[in-house]
Amino acid sequence: MRSNVILWWIITVFFALMAVVYTVWNILEHPDRTLVMRVEWVGTVALLFVAAMGAMIALYLHKTYRAQRGELPEDILTADIDDGDPELGEFSPWSWWPIVLAGSASIFLIGLAVGHFLLPIGLAIFVVAIVGWVYEYYRGNFAR
Repeated sequence: MRSNVILWWIITVFFALMAVVYTVWNILEHPDRTLVMRVEWVGTVALLFVAAMGAMIALYLHKTYRAQRGELPEDILTADIDDGDPELGEFSPWSWWPIVLAGSASIFLIGLAVGHFLLPIGLAIFVVAIVGWVYEYYRGNFAR
């Protein structure tokens, strides 16, 4: 985790430095324009936003690293696979609801591109798929 934090800070510094280089380069490239017109604002703002997003991820990982109070087994080179937590969540290999959910997303996106009459159809299938996926363990063969 510590190496991830360092890597994200390096990415943040790199993109902040590239934003400065990009802005100065554009200012020097167009000496005949006024200062406001010399700066290429889209690229400069985009690079600064990427640096800000990298800083947010670095801060989040740093806070998570400090909160866990030690190295995880995934971060220790001498750790075995069994040292980690074996319970990673619940997975239903027999569930068809993710496929229905993907189909509803595709119908919705096709509705955005082709015709808006498909939007409510995709949204309705989406609601049915979400409810079915959430409640699949409450009915049928796999009820608890």
